[in-house]
Amino acid sequence: MSRSIKKGPWVDPKLLKKISKLRPGDKTVVKTWSRDCVISPEMVGFIFGVHNGKTHVPVAIIEEMVGHRLGEFAMTRKFVRHGGKIQKELEIKAAEAEKAKTVPPAAK
Repeated sequence: MSRSIKKGPWVDPKLLKKISKLRPGDKTVVKTWSRDCVISPEMVGFIFGVHNGKTHVPVAIIEEMVGHRLGEFAMTRKFVRHGGKIQKELEIKAAEAEKAKTVPPAAK
């Protein structure tokens, strides 16, 4: 359920305080555990280390991200792959086809 419009977007005050100490365009990574914080225009140009439950994922904020939440850009689950034996055979065939493309034919 989304937040009420009359309350407005929630931005972590601690995060805004950390940003105010930095210069715009500074490459310092600001670590945060606040995944539910809405990205505001003041955050554009900074790099945030958003915690995904294990590590801090660096997220560079651009203008198109304003209005979204920080957690949307730091995935908490890692996709390995689907399939088993059949998928493995397909990957081997694809690797062989790629290898055949890169090897030039022998000159006559």
